[in-house]
Amino acid sequence: MSPKGLKASAMLLCAILCASVASAADYYTGKKVDFVIGSDAGGGYDIYARNIGKHLGRFLPGNPTVLPRNMPGAGSGTAAAALFRLSAKDGTVIGALFPGVIVGPLLEDRAQNLFDPNKFEYLATADSGTRVCITGPSSKVKTFEDAQKQKTVIGASAAGGSTRDYAAFHKNAAGAQFDIVTGYKGTADIFLAIERGEVDGLCGLDWTSLKSQRPTWLEQKSVNILVQDGIESDHELDALGVPSIWKFIAQESDKAPVELIVSQQVFGRPYVAPPGTPPEVVKMLRNAFEAVMKDEAFLADAKQGRLDISPLRGEKVQDVVSKLYAAPKEVVQRARQLITP
Repeated sequence: MSPKGLKASAMLLCAILCASVASAADYYTGKKVDFVIGSDAGGGYDIYARNIGKHLGRFLPGNPTVLPRNMPGAGSGTAAAALFRLSAKDGTVIGALFPGVIVGPLLEDRAQNLFDPNKFEYLATADSGTRVCITGPSSKVKTFEDAQKQKTVIGASAAGGSTRDYAAFHKNAAGAQFDIVTGYKGTADIFLAIERGEVDGLCGLDWTSLKSQRPTWLEQKSVNILVQDGIESDHELDALGVPSIWKFIAQESDKAPVELIVSQQVFGRPYVAPPGTPPEVVKMLRNAFEAVMKDEAFLADAKQGRLDISPLRGEKVQDVVSKLYAAPKEVVQRARQLITP
């Protein structure tokens, strides 16, 4: 190619690259981002998502307005299905889902035709935490050993929500005599049911949610934390003398299925974009979430709200989800049995 041709090619390449950079720099200018929250207002997932949404627009090119809205139902399955099938795939719709709904199609046949979690674009998780089973101040059940010996009424949401699935696996794998009452909209309603004496407690509750939603129970030492659920134990809960679930698993063969169930806690507060969202837009969103998680103003809000922030980037969450779906069939089948009341 002649020097003149090389110069023309270079100019064309520069024009393409410059246009791409300019487009990325103002991609969200004049747009709004619909932040779909798959839970009722007032619960832990809602609190986290709204705090993130408050700051997210500052870190997206063009500084769009981020509009959180709740879409509860089916353990956030309603929101997941809407994001998967109906939402715009241009980065203007993102979602906050329960981790249980991400493993739901793996563990529950009824969810398999609604959405494919492997095809979501994972943007981040705000927390990688531990879950607990608790009973309220008025309950006679004070320890997990008590729950193994006497009937304990446990409030729960629908299938796919951690409050139902975790209560079931504690009953089936660890011998807790749980009478599981389903139908509550979320943890906020179950807390009220505990205070009214309708139920003794709940399971599958994020430790961070307990700290943010009922701090007075912890300050007054009136809540009974029966057991902690996680691949590894939490140092705060260890200091409080809360035993790990692994102490109570009766059958060695149930340990791998229980590990599959609790692995979802690695992405305790997952945020997603619909499948088909362009890679360059996914990258913008992932970078924006990462920036929020490091932002001083956001972290100050999180501290005030007693929200633990232990984030992972979307690429890492995507990898964990892929590995979960590659689990051996026999482990998946037993895990399905354990979360069935």
